[in-house]
Amino acid sequence: MIRLQGNYDGLIMLLSFGMAFFTSYSALKFSDRLSRAQGKRKAAWLLLSGLVMGCGIWAAHSSGMLPLRLDYPSGGGGPSVAIFSILSGMMASLLAFYVTSSQKTTKPKLVAGSLAMGSGMAAAYHLEMASLESSVLQLPYPPLLAAASGLLAAAASYGALRLMKASRTSGRGRHFQAAAAGLMAAGICGMNVIGMAAARRHYSGITPLPDEPAHADAAHVLVYITAMLVVLAAVSWLAKQWERAALKRLAYTDPLTGLPNRNALQRFFGGGKHGTELRAVLMIDLDQFKRVNDRFGYDIGDLMIQEAGSRINQFAGTGRKVFRLEGDQFLVAARDEAGWTADELAEHILEELRRPCWIAGLEIQMTGSIGIGCAPRNGNRGAELVKTAHSALYYAKSQGQNRYSVYDPEMDKQLSRRMIIEKGLRSALTKGQLAVYYQPKWDTEMNQPVGFEALLRWRHPKLGAIGPDEFISIAEETGHIAPITEWVLEQACRDCSAWNAMTAGGLGVSVNLSSRLFGSLGLQDMVSRALERTGLPPGMLELEVTEAAVMNHFDHAKEQLARLQRSGVRISMDNFGSGFSFLGSIDKLSLQTLKLDRLYMREYESPPMKAIVNAIISLADQLKIQLVAEGVETERQLQFLRQAGCSVMQGYYFKKPMPRDELDEWLAGLSA
Repeated sequence: MIRLQGNYDGLIMLLSFGMAFFTSYSALKFSDRLSRAQGKRKAAWLLLSGLVMGCGIWAAHSSGMLPLRLDYPSGGGGPSVAIFSILSGMMASLLAFYVTSSQKTTKPKLVAGSLAMGSGMAAAYHLEMASLESSVLQLPYPPLLAAASGLLAAAASYGALRLMKASRTSGRGRHFQAAAAGLMAAGICGMNVIGMAAARRHYSGITPLPDEPAHADAAHVLVYITAMLVVLAAVSWLAKQWERAALKRLAYTDPLTGLPNRNALQRFFGGGKHGTELRAVLMIDLDQFKRVNDRFGYDIGDLMIQEAGSRINQFAGTGRKVFRLEGDQFLVAARDEAGWTADELAEHILEELRRPCWIAGLEIQMTGSIGIGCAPRNGNRGAELVKTAHSALYYAKSQGQNRYSVYDPEMDKQLSRRMIIEKGLRSALTKGQLAVYYQPKWDTEMNQPVGFEALLRWRHPKLGAIGPDEFISIAEETGHIAPITEWVLEQACRDCSAWNAMTAGGLGVSVNLSSRLFGSLGLQDMVSRALERTGLPPGMLELEVTEAAVMNHFDHAKEQLARLQRSGVRISMDNFGSGFSFLGSIDKLSLQTLKLDRLYMREYESPPMKAIVNAIISLADQLKIQLVAEGVETERQLQFLRQAGCSVMQGYYFKKPMPRDELDEWLAGLSA
């Protein structure tokens, strides 16, 4: 009678189930990380999960067959059979985990993955069974039992993979993963039970030959299994350490640029000696970055951030560390052994940023603004220097592009004022703090006004009168410019209708448009609503746009301005000649008016400036575009312009901007 070591069957089966559960749980945990990983990390987790699962299947099968090996020697097989068995389980596991690794795994994919996993488990099992055959022990395997074992493996695999899918969206992920590992272990051990049952029925009356050392063969298998478990435990431990290192790197590294991020900066400052050794913090912000995103899209914006990070990181090294904080902001922490002063470092960074920049075949102008906080006069700790550098950065941006500023306590007052203005803009309209003033455009030949320009004024309850040069840019940055412009448009159209009803008529009104409005398709609707609500004829409204606005949004501007002109609204180019070259595109827009920038009136007596003014007046005359000269304040300026051929002017010489009630009195005085 064959003796299957009945005293040890339960213990060995428990050992087999334990190994299957341990390896299945580890492999399934790795596959869960696989579903959330990207790139090389995804490939690494796939390989680890497949390797651990393949080794676990072999170890569980081999340990489950120890009772037969204790009674009968095997026919050989040895390491080669073990390797093939591991490879079959590993390849099947790789395929199953790959198919089901998506966060949105479908039912067909689950079925395909379970069939692949079940086939691998069955193949590994049959290889182990084949290795047991010897001159005494020749195991037949009925087709019915083979099919049953395969179906059992596939069913267990399906249940385990389905539970793993549920664990990704459930708050009880570990419980689902443990249940999945239990199902997988039950499937593996179930195949062992089926094989043992077949052996018991077939060899119920055979006695093994005394000269075949079965226990020695079993001992070899135990050695293999023990070594494999040690290796698997080491692999699992190393995988966890690698994962911790990867997560730590992810937590302290900016994914877009590869630079240390804000968390890394906080750790850097919290390191003790770093904070005390710092001599300067430079906060860097790219100029007009939002405009690049709006015009070219976020993909180009991301490439621009990467290019900027690469250029700034050239200045990292001994004594300097570069961080990316957020958006288009970077920070350089420098110690005194860095070699350059903070001012020199800022100049070098600005010079590097403004080098020609080609991104995806596009030439993009890239400049930056830098705020500097210096120790010890601006503080000794990192957080203090960052705060002062931030204030200095805001000041630098308010002064224009491509410059740096070193912190001064006066900047805090300006920053505080800016914060008050930002907060006040949210309610300035509803509280009636905004008002529209009007400045006349004067025709010197007819000696009478030909229209008015609407100018926005704000009287703040705490700060008093705030000029548009200060708050308009803030309104643009905060997004309040659209509702403010719509209010100004409607008020100006309503006032224009009223004063034309009092006079002989023909006195139009012009309203300035922000460049931010061209990024939206709502400009046409905004103007139409104002005209409809006030009843002003479209020809009485003139919209003033700047060269900068048109050139930075040329395609959108051209399309939207053309639609407005078709509705009868006039278009004027404000601040013409103020620095943005529009001459090459002036024939592509049908302009009704050019407004000569006031800077030409400040230096009109210099020969070069006189030549430029004469050229602009001649250009407008040839293009049959009305020219309005701004900033006229003296009689000599007036005479110069008249002699040059310009008759329509605007400035303090004729009248300062005035509120509506004063305008009515002024018009009444003219007609008297």
